[in-house]
Amino acid sequence: MNPRLITSGLLGATAVALGAFGAHALKAQLNSIPEALAWWNTATFYLLIHAVAVGAIAQSGRWSVIFWSVGTVIFSATLYAMALGAPRWLGAITPIGGAMLILGWLTLVVSGLRK
Repeated sequence: MNPRLITSGLLGATAVALGAFGAHALKAQLNSIPEALAWWNTATFYLLIHAVAVGAIAQSGRWSVIFWSVGTVIFSATLYAMALGAPRWLGAITPIGGAMLILGWLTLVVSGLRK
């Protein structure tokens, strides 16, 4: 069992499912808030990109996987929630997820320098 590959698969499946859900089932709702569609698309894009990244380094980069996984959930979840009408103060939490994504990439650099 490889928890990192499982995480990658779950993040990727979630990204595809939420992307399709937003494009079809939520089309009218996402068009009712000016920024909602852009938030939804950004959340889905970041979710999918980091799902691939987690899978690509499943055998190494433990801290990158942790930062990417947690950061992706925070970043994407807050954008999805706002796109669905949640209070905009959630936007103040979104950068925490973004910072964790950046930390994940930087820990990958550190990991590469040590090998």
